[in-house]
Amino acid sequence: MSGTPDQTYAEIVLGRRSIRGYLDKPVPRALIEDILAMAMRSPTSMNTQPWHFHVITGEPLDRIRKGNTERILAGEPDSREFRRGEPFSGVHRDRQVEVAKQLFGAMGIERDDKDARQDWVLRGFRQFDAPVCVIVTYDRELGTSDDTAFDCGAVTTALVNAAWSRGLGCVINSQGIMQSPVVREHAGIPDDQVIMKAVALGWPDPDFLANAVVSFRKSVDEAARFVGFD
Repeated sequence: MSGTPDQTYAEIVLGRRSIRGYLDKPVPRALIEDILAMAMRSPTSMNTQPWHFHVITGEPLDRIRKGNTERILAGEPDSREFRRGEPFSGVHRDRQVEVAKQLFGAMGIERDDKDARQDWVLRGFRQFDAPVCVIVTYDRELGTSDDTAFDCGAVTTALVNAAWSRGLGCVINSQGIMQSPVVREHAGIPDDQVIMKAVALGWPDPDFLANAVVSFRKSVDEAARFVGFD
């Protein structure tokens, strides 16, 4: 279901997938510290290292789950702090829909099953019921630099791959931080940091069917142009 320390880098990257169902099993702090230490070797523009990680478990995480779901069900507007942009359209929307179809198909959620679809959405606000949530933030004073977002994306990618190499699974999500006042309060995030992303982390549940989904990727031929090669 997840990686092992004896895997090659290629096996980790190609084998990793987003995990949306977790075992009710704690993750040792020392293991998370090891994963973060590996992740922070990711590239960073001019060594600025703008990132911070707020690693949450137990009662504080339960309070975030509760606050997130209560506010979204009450119709509270999105208060996400990091820029969101326009809704996806065209081929990007097609890819979003395709992975949703894969996930709903794996879970047996029918198109007209509104209750099951809503429960699936609420899983994101509950941090996918993972035992650990890592909130990624960055220094507010660097917020106007595009390099900051690039660096935080790089370190988050390194984090999920490092976790996979240690037998853990992750899913990167935005739903978990859309009600930012709740997250900021219960995670104790200081005002000089901007909340960017949430990463659910834990031991993958082998019986959770959506965990087997491997999302499609476009080919190298579609994504890359080679200039100056024979």
